[in-house]
Amino acid sequence: MTEASLPLGTLRGVITVPGSKSAAIRALALAKLAPGESQLSGMSHGDDILAMTRVVRGFGGGVVEREGDWSVSGGPLISPTGVLDAGESGLTARLALAMAGLADGEVTITGRGRLRERPLTPLLDALRNLGVEVRGDTDHLPVTIRGRGRLDGGRVTVATDTSTQFLSAMLIVAPMADAPLEVETSGLSGARGYVTLTLDLMKRFGVEVETKDAGFHVPVTGYRPAAVDIPPDASSAAYPLVGAAISGGRVEIYGLVAGNSHPDMALVGVLSRMGCVASSGPNGLVLSGPETLQPIEADLSGAPDAALALAVACLFADGTSTLTGLGTWRHKESDRLMAMSEGLTRLGGRVWASDDAMEITPVSRRGATVRSHGDHRVAMALALAGLRLEGVVVEDADVVAKTWPGYWEAMRSLVSSAAER
Repeated sequence: MTEASLPLGTLRGVITVPGSKSAAIRALALAKLAPGESQLSGMSHGDDILAMTRVVRGFGGGVVEREGDWSVSGGPLISPTGVLDAGESGLTARLALAMAGLADGEVTITGRGRLRERPLTPLLDALRNLGVEVRGDTDHLPVTIRGRGRLDGGRVTVATDTSTQFLSAMLIVAPMADAPLEVETSGLSGARGYVTLTLDLMKRFGVEVETKDAGFHVPVTGYRPAAVDIPPDASSAAYPLVGAAISGGRVEIYGLVAGNSHPDMALVGVLSRMGCVASSGPNGLVLSGPETLQPIEADLSGAPDAALALAVACLFADGTSTLTGLGTWRHKESDRLMAMSEGLTRLGGRVWASDDAMEITPVSRRGATVRSHGDHRVAMALALAGLRLEGVVVEDADVVAKTWPGYWEAMRSLVSSAAER
């Protein structure tokens, strides 16, 4: 088991974060469905993106990687010769399941770790309603799909109470159906910004989806190849931003602009309410931390990934903070409500948690060894406390490779010594 930590000090400087995982995985799927060659720039090599690359290749797509600029050859989906491994990527697994319905033959999708426990029923029910045969009676990976090379058109309802990824998966394959598809939703709330991201990327590949009161109308147009520039990942940017906030530092996120539509950009506004100052610098978004962070009450249902880093900021606020909208945390790479409550308590916070909320009160902050629970975002978030507290060590630290393989080196490069604070 690997261990890692960040040194005491202040974050200062310019940092480049990986390209958006959310955009990259969706773009890879769309490029495979578009006949011809698409160009994706700004790509990174996190484990989740590499998992989607395996899926694209398994379905017969070509992927040529050149230092962030990738060429993807798309066209009809073939049935893979073996099992498709989604790694630990929930989005990859859900897109692969939907795409499997377009292959003519049997496709088995599996995963690793906690991904085998994460729910799939809303997506599998929707696929069945469109004429796709799902082998077995299971809500978890591995799942075998018997595709017919096509999907029925008509109307389908997708439940999104636990994840909007089910809806994104159905929207992405809908333009390939036999007839226009009315995709209705139930329980759509919270991180709907990821659905907007899906629709924006579909438009880049030539599909205009009509938003309606009850859901979406998707025409049968198929896709066309596109050139897409993957923006910096706002979810990854959350960690240096919060690092600057709690250490009284100043960081600039290269290439990240205030107009970025990623849902986790909501973090910037919340940090500003806590006393930080956000501005535009010559290279990208700049955030400066105050001498004292103010406590906050915030609904993070629209930015659940950034909320983990924000929870650590609350440990260093001058009073009790309350974060709500955290219900989806229970269904991620770990039970994040449990994992973060445990970690923040070990670091000297008093934590109260319910099914979708967390109250954090600094009591006696102290260094401690904390567990990542195999979750990249838990590891990256809890590590930030080491900027202020001596002796913060994260176990199973290499899980950060899921989205940011160079996290530890990149963050350490920004730390000025404690004497400079």
